[in-house]
Formats: sequence, C-alpha cells, structure tokens
Amino acid sequence: MRLSRATLSRVAAEARPLAEPRETGVVHLGIGAFHRAHQAVYTERAMAATGDDRWGICGASQRSTAVADLLRPQDCLYGLRAGDDVRVVGSVREVLVPGDDLAARLAAPRTAVVTLTVTEKAYRREGGPSTAIGRLVAGLRARAAADAGPLTVVSCDNLPGNGATLARLVAELCEPPLLAWVEQNVAFPSTMVDRIVPATTPADLDDVAARLGVRDLGAVVTEPFTQWVIEDSFAGDRPAWELAGALLVDDVRPYELMKLRLLNGSHSAIAYLSGATYVSEAVGDPAFAAYLRRLMDDDLTPTLDGLDGFDLAGYKKSLPARFANPGLRHRVAQIAADGSQKLPQRLLDPARDRLAAGHEPRWIALAVAGWMRHVSTSRELDDPLAGRLRGDATASAAATVDRLLAVEEIFGADLREHRVFRELVTGCLERLTADGLPATLRALA
Repeated sequence: MRLSRATLSRVAAEARPLAEPRETGVVHLGIGAFHRAHQAVYTERAMAATGDDRWGICGASQRSTAVADLLRPQDCLYGLRAGDDVRVVGSVREVLVPGDDLAARLAAPRTAVVTLTVTEKAYRREGGPSTAIGRLVAGLRARAAADAGPLTVVSCDNLPGNGATLARLVAELCEPPLLAWVEQNVAFPSTMVDRIVPATTPADLDDVAARLGVRDLGAVVTEPFTQWVIEDSFAGDRPAWELAGALLVDDVRPYELMKLRLLNGSHSAIAYLSGATYVSEAVGDPAFAAYLRRLMDDDLTPTLDGLDGFDLAGYKKSLPARFANPGLRHRVAQIAADGSQKLPQRLLDPARDRLAAGHEPRWIALAVAGWMRHVSTSRELDDPLAGRLRGDATASAAATVDRLLAVEEIFGADLREHRVFRELVTGCLERLTADGLPATLRALA
C-alpha cells in the first residue's frame, strides 16, 4: 500500500508530518532530493513551531516529470530517513512540471518566497525562456503586472555570493521597466546550505517502507547533520526558519567559503583521487583520511576568516565522521559530475589565496591533478564541457596540464600563467600516473 493522505493513518503517529499547510506561500524551483531533505524540512519545522500554516511549498521541476510522477500519487508526501530516524514530511503541497503555469504561482499574492536548487551549471547557461532563470523572470514579469507585492528569491545552490549572482542574471534578462520593479520589490539574499543527500537507492526505498509501514517511492535519505545560514535581507513575509534551526546573519560569505572549501572541496578530492565507489569507503583508508586532514588544515583553513564565534574546529572535526557514515551510500560518481563547474570555487579559489600569501597549495594541486587525470581518462565524462576536456590519455603530464590550464572558464588566465601552480600540478600528475596514489601521498608527506 502506497503512502498518501488516505494511508497516512497506517504510519506511526510520531512519524507523521509535523504540520499540515493550508496555503502555499513558497515556490521552489528544482524540487530534487536536496530540497526535500533540507529547505522543505526547515519550512515544515517553522510551521510547527509557530502554528503558521501559510507556508506550504509548490515545487517546480525544470526538465522532467520524474519527481512529480513520484510525489503526485502520494499527495506530495514523502519519507525522510536521517540516520536512524524516519518520518513523513508534509510541507510540499504541489509539484509542477514543464508546461504548467509556473508564472501564475509566482504572481500569486500569497506567494512571498521563491527558493532555488538548480545546481551550479544552471547559473552558467544563457538565459532563455525554458531555463530556470528565464522561467523566474517570466514569473516576476507576471507578478509585476499583477501588482502582487514584494517577493524574496532565495538561492540555495553551492555558489559563493549566490544571491548576488542570481540577482545579476535576473537583471540581465529584464527589460528596463521590469528591472526597475525588481529593484524596488525583490530581495535576493545569499545563503549557505549544508546537508549530504545521496541519490536514493531501491534498498533505501525498501528500508523506508519497512519502517513506515507503507510503500514510498519519493523517499529521501540524508544524514542527521543539517545547516542553513541565510542573509537576513527579505522583501516581505517569510517562514520563521530561525525557529527551525536556521541561522540568520548579516554576512553569509564566511560560512559559504567554509562549506564550499572544507566540505565540498574535500568531496571533490575524494571524487578525483580515491578510486572508491562510495565516500565512506574512501575515508576508510587511513592514508587517504590523513591526506584530507592535511588538505583541510594546511591549504583550506588558512583561506577562511570572518567566523568569529563559530566553532570551526568542531565543524572540521565533524566532517570525517559525516564522510564515513556508511548509511548514506554517497556515490563518488555523483560528486565527480560537472567538475568544471565545481572546481573553481571549491579548490581553485583557495589555491589562489594560498599562492597570493606566498604558500604552495600542494594538497590542492594533488586534487586538481586527480581531476585532470579523471577528465582525460573517463570513458563517460559527465560534464557540460566534456567535449573540450577529453584528451589523449597517453599524453605526458606536462602536455595534459598545458591543455587543461588553457580552459580559461575553469582556470582563468592567472592560474594558467602561474609558474608555481603549473609546476605543482604537473609534478602531482606525473607521480599519480607513474606511481599511483599511495606512493604519491607518501612522497608529498
């Protein structure tokens, strides 16, 4: 028997939704697993904490009907397994698919917040009517025409300054009258989001069904840890996310860099160096775990500041345990995808900072060399720049480094011309190719 409102009584009372929204106040673009494990949970908890049931979520899929096909038959209910805890989340009220009238939802007066999780590469595409940014602008145009009031648009993607980036892309697609309205009525706060959410497997679905007592095809699996830091800059009303554990701050950037560099940077190193299938397997190797500590301590942590009062040491200490969680089954291939869009903010920007300070970021250089080996040898490269990144797997390390450093969208002109960086990466790639990872780690250490 499948999960739905009609079968919810079969679920244990303590595992049922914390709140039942009566209205829709949030529209979310890109309603994948991460949103359902993160922002949707915070929103439900906020409604439960305040009794304010206006903040139901209308999710919108950007490219397919897959999520709608899973959730619509379940009345948009789904199970969330976080560690050993499993419960049903009820904050999503509706899921739109391409072709549905998203603009009408964005123009509805009771819609006060739009959130987005559309991945890094979506921000690099040219804005068109069918893209996430294009559909957002169409909705803003409809909202302005309807005089429906202010709106806050919250990017929850792994980009530094994601709010400012989104505001700039929106502005580029707005005609002058619409731009003037947006500048007066729309806020784009930046955020930092942190929760590991691997792809759900059939075994996960079986486990959630056994725990809930009903079949759930939309279940999401995540870790107990969760964090959401939001710039306190809203155009109007919003859910009381701070009562659900979110942190509202004046400046998100220090938290963005902390997460992008320490967690995501380490994830990328695992993806391109470990050779493991799952993250938990990679950190089970003591030598590789020691490398990750050196990467974080020597190359990444010195690039962070502005975190006064925050327990940075505690956050760093939590990461190995989070990575080692065998219950997540976080596939390395999922992290390795779209590396050209992730590498700059995760590893290359901190490399620039270390070089500018007169230090050699050799642990970062090793991860970059791993990425270069990955894109040069992978048979099925999942990356929007795959055609330009693939190369001759038999080429020398120097030739491979020269070829890939020339991809300016990734490395810029500065790293391409930086002698120290080039030599570090070339040396690491030579060692990886000739001796393998264990010997390379011993040589660097």
